[in-house]
Amino acid sequence: MKPAGAASRSTPGKAVSARTPLVLGAVALAVVASVPLWANPGLEFIIGLVLIQALFAMSWNILFGYAGLASFGHAGFFAMGAYATGALLRYQIALPFPLMLVLGALIGGAAAWVIGIVALRRLSGIFLAVLTVALSEILRLVISYSKVLGAEDGLSNIPRPRIDLGFAVLDLSSSQAYYWFLVVTIALATAGLWWLLHSRYGRIFQVIREDAERAAFLGTNVARYRILAFVISGAVAAFSGALYAPWTRVVTLEEVHWLQSLQPMLFTLLGGVGSFWGPAVGATVFAAIGYYTRTYAGLYEVIVGGLLIVIILVAPSGVVGMYRELRARLAARGAGGGP
Repeated sequence: MKPAGAASRSTPGKAVSARTPLVLGAVALAVVASVPLWANPGLEFIIGLVLIQALFAMSWNILFGYAGLASFGHAGFFAMGAYATGALLRYQIALPFPLMLVLGALIGGAAAWVIGIVALRRLSGIFLAVLTVALSEILRLVISYSKVLGAEDGLSNIPRPRIDLGFAVLDLSSSQAYYWFLVVTIALATAGLWWLLHSRYGRIFQVIREDAERAAFLGTNVARYRILAFVISGAVAAFSGALYAPWTRVVTLEEVHWLQSLQPMLFTLLGGVGSFWGPAVGATVFAAIGYYTRTYAGLYEVIVGGLLIVIILVAPSGVVGMYRELRARLAARGAGGGP
């Protein structure tokens, strides 16, 4: 029988534990939003890239970490959004910038739907991985011969947008203004993904990941939900690419290179596969290592390679998993030392 005060002691502890991610998220958002006030332009640019890369990695985590499917050519979706928005801005097409972002996401989602229909209706997940690589290669060839998209040179001097709100004009031409737009937009996108992956859909994705045959036996349309996960993943990847083009003001064939597809995988593996915040943590760690080793040739690759080996062998759940395990041990130790 539990002591009379056990319930009263555990309830506040659970409440604090539940609030911890929200508090940490609010603190992180405040710090990130304040960057233009204290950071130099170079650091501001890097942190803006990290925000975009974190969202890109989250898109891959939806597919692999939650639905159990792999994409080895995810850069193709990123490039679709980047080139779509970059071309619309570069050629000054009269379309509101928010609609450009939506259009970029729709292009990525539509491409994912077509590939998903082909690969996931009757074939297995391995065909999905192969088709995404094929998509990236086809895109690379198309772009390299397209004068409209800059061919081998890519698109440069992409202007940052101005958004007409009706009662005022939001000028995002300065790096500071566009940075704050990035923070707000990515925060809203992250909140939407949080809701989605903690809803019924997220739970179904995870059930399918753990045992697709059992899910099908229980009446779940496995192919339908896998395609849905892939469409969402492709749309979010393209959306992050659409945000990227005005930030860097240049889009090249590097965006569709297979090495670009490795980035979200590495960020997710380091931060924690299947953890919502894992990709963001991984992107931050990678960026910090790159920033502090930028003057030492080859040191970045050595540190990242060693860190990934340690994570795979010692903590396959990633940095977020290590943090959770440490917090659980400290909580258990504290409970054991109590009266």
